[in-house]
Amino acid sequence: MIALILALSYFFTYALAQDGYASQNGGTKGGSGGTTTTVSAAAAFQTASDTAKTVYLKGPISLSSQATVGNNTSIIGVGTTGVINGGGLKIIGKSNVIVRNLVINKVVGNDAITVQKAKNVWIDHNEFYSDTTHGFDYYDGQVDITHACDFITVSYNYFHDHYKCSLIGHDPSNSAEDTGKFHITYHHNRWNNIHTRTPAMRFAHVHSYNNLFDNVVSQGIHSRSLAQVLIEGNVFSNTSEPGKFFEKPMRHLNRLMTMEIVSTYGFVIPDDSPANPTGDFEPDGFANLGAANDFGTGKNNITAVGTFTSVPYAYTLTPLANVRSVVTAGAGIGKI
Repeated sequence: MIALILALSYFFTYALAQDGYASQNGGTKGGSGGTTTTVSAAAAFQTASDTAKTVYLKGPISLSSQATVGNNTSIIGVGTTGVINGGGLKIIGKSNVIVRNLVINKVVGNDAITVQKAKNVWIDHNEFYSDTTHGFDYYDGQVDITHACDFITVSYNYFHDHYKCSLIGHDPSNSAEDTGKFHITYHHNRWNNIHTRTPAMRFAHVHSYNNLFDNVVSQGIHSRSLAQVLIEGNVFSNTSEPGKFFEKPMRHLNRLMTMEIVSTYGFVIPDDSPANPTGDFEPDGFANLGAANDFGTGKNNITAVGTFTSVPYAYTLTPLANVRSVVTAGAGIGKI
């Protein structure tokens, strides 16, 4: 039976990886055609080589740091056992990587998954959590994508109980490296009890569709430093008290007190770990609202409408009325 489950997981890893921006640039097949290994101990969790491989994790395991992930790699949790405590993954300067069906939690001082200078990465059906009893810099991001990454899909993940969830672009001064990169899709993810960065982005082209946002505390989708985001078919609920924004010279003062669903205003709020504790200023970003979204009682602060209105891949929107049930049933582990 275990062999059958692994074989089916292997098949679906290949068959379903053609998804969002990860389907572009030749597609993302991970370790298809390579070796297959099942591991159940941290010492055996070897993912750094560049030879094609699929590593099945039958945990839980505990890591004290991030494990390096090589080219042409699939890392897949077995059932609901693929749990990594205390450490995460780093995908740096690599391509053709699939991460599926893992739980990564409580990575102190680092990201659950760090992606830098990487292409064709698919992060799918994982769960990420920590807690919000520590400050916003005690843990870092859950999935942070920086340094000119490209062709990435983040889908059907469950992000919860965390401050700074997902950042695209590490610095507003990094335009020379990042401009023209960061083509990233977020779809059918579930976000619950997140303070900021669902995601926050710089210099990117991000397609966000059919995601479910519950209890976003301070700020949801934040497009800044000339980033462009296309937002379609998302559902937001149980947000903070919506506010009425002042004119731009005073708008940042009001942002200290109110929650924004979608913002393109470049001010980095105090809850988003700015260099200045009272907030940082960056250039504004851009947003386009495509197919209808349900913003609940929240308010948007869209200062600029962009030119990013279509994507080069095919996709099918879940009807807005079904997003909550589809995402709740489908996002996270044990569902592939």
